[in-house]
Amino acid sequence: MPSQTTATAAPTEHRILRRAEVEAKTGFKRAHIYSLMKEGKFPKALRLGVRAVGWDSVEIERWIADRLKERA
Repeated sequence: MPSQTTATAAPTEHRILRRAEVEAKTGFKRAHIYSLMKEGKFPKALRLGVRAVGWDSVEIERWIADRLKERA
């Protein structure tokens, strides 16, 4: 029996974005990103290792979309 899927939205792939990619997507530099995180206004980074962090791509995309909605 074939499975039915909803065609309303493409499935979102979760990826880990490193800081350089987050900076490129948001236009913010490291210090501002961390300042926003501290204020609770930006998605928290995920600890990947002793000296490595990343962000969930879905959370970053959602954060960007929310900012765009606020401007509209």
